[in-house]
Amino acid sequence: MGDDWVRHAIWWQVFPLGFVGAEPALDSIDGPVRHRLHRIVGWLDYAVELGASGLALGPVFASGTHGYDTVDHFRVDPRLGDADDLADLFAAARARGLRVLLDGVFHHVGRGFPAFARTLAEGPGAPEAGWFRRSRPDAAGPGSEPEYDTFEGHHALVALDHANPAVADYVVDVMNHWLDAGADGWRLDAAYAVPPEFWAAVLPRVRARHPDAYVVAEVIHGDYGEIVERSGVDAVTQYELWKAVWSSLADRNLHELAWALQRHNDFLDSFVPLTFVGNHDVTRIASALPDERHLPHALAVLLTVGGTPSIYYGDEQAFRGVKEHREGGDDAIRPAFPDEGPDGLAPWGWPTYRLHQQLIGLRRRHPWLHRARTTPVELHNRLAVLESVAEQGDGDHRLLLALNLDDDAADLPAPGTSELLAGSGELRRAGPAARVVVPPHGWGVLA
Repeated sequence: MGDDWVRHAIWWQVFPLGFVGAEPALDSIDGPVRHRLHRIVGWLDYAVELGASGLALGPVFASGTHGYDTVDHFRVDPRLGDADDLADLFAAARARGLRVLLDGVFHHVGRGFPAFARTLAEGPGAPEAGWFRRSRPDAAGPGSEPEYDTFEGHHALVALDHANPAVADYVVDVMNHWLDAGADGWRLDAAYAVPPEFWAAVLPRVRARHPDAYVVAEVIHGDYGEIVERSGVDAVTQYELWKAVWSSLADRNLHELAWALQRHNDFLDSFVPLTFVGNHDVTRIASALPDERHLPHALAVLLTVGGTPSIYYGDEQAFRGVKEHREGGDDAIRPAFPDEGPDGLAPWGWPTYRLHQQLIGLRRRHPWLHRARTTPVELHNRLAVLESVAEQGDGDHRLLLALNLDDDAADLPAPGTSELLAGSGELRRAGPAARVVVPPHGWGVLA
């Protein structure tokens, strides 16, 4: 796709089932519909005021529990509402200039997925039996079911057979259906576990109808560039940079960040990753950092390096939450937002919100940062000056980010700068020999 609108995109990511306080499990897909998506509509102005230009939604389709055990991709989860409620959310977002990204879970389905239920009931003769891979087809005895491939060993998440053309047809139909309904793109859940050739077969059929749709693949590890090239997705999730940001700040080892930025620059030669310091699957950035004074540093890095930034709901209020690897271990990082709207948020979070506004505003005034390359001008364990420069052909632009993780003020080089745009510090000798004095645990963006 052309990246005209994505170049300016800054996502506010919401996990709907948690955001609206939905029940942890769906009693029945045909049970009562709880019209709760309007609660998200009530926060769209808050997202716009934050500076976001898009709403990235977690799973909204009917599922058994947490949204990733889908039972019907064509139906809104009754705990959230119905198709009309989702249409209202699309319309409300569009009225505010917000794009909408949907979460597509196409690696696996829940055990309640009708095609799988029929396969269990009817055996190999079921119409959709070939949609699923039997891992040990001969292991089932009388009265027991065969073993099927799953997502990372989770019995409730049944893997689809991506070599079956019928599965590709189904995914194309789902993606086009909701793009027709008003969505602007898709996040492909667990895309790293799906053969890239599957997406290479699916996406051209989707883009034939929706050439401007944005498709970002969840890729936690692997060769990002090769996956993009072979699959045809627009971007992948930049977990390498996420890890380096919080880890380098937590350990006060900015060499780790600089190394990751080298890799990041290489990726930008062929695609623009989705960048983040928090999402629905990881410990909150405010909890990952042992020193809360370094939260602004993480945000400053996110919003001054190349990428398509995403802000996870609550991070803009410095929410805390630790992901635990157990059943229910995601609950703390997927909380409900107050029914009464922004007035229900705690007062201590608003300074972080205002910091987000400031840095997102800076980002939007410098759209060239979307493909900027970032390299160190000065680098030590606890001190760094990072230079972000526009991609060749995108004009003559540069910004510097000075970072101080030390207990003492730092006198750092800031060559060619004459203005402090954000953060704190005293600029000295503006021009080629400029220097900036950054206070203890401070940071500054300079032009």
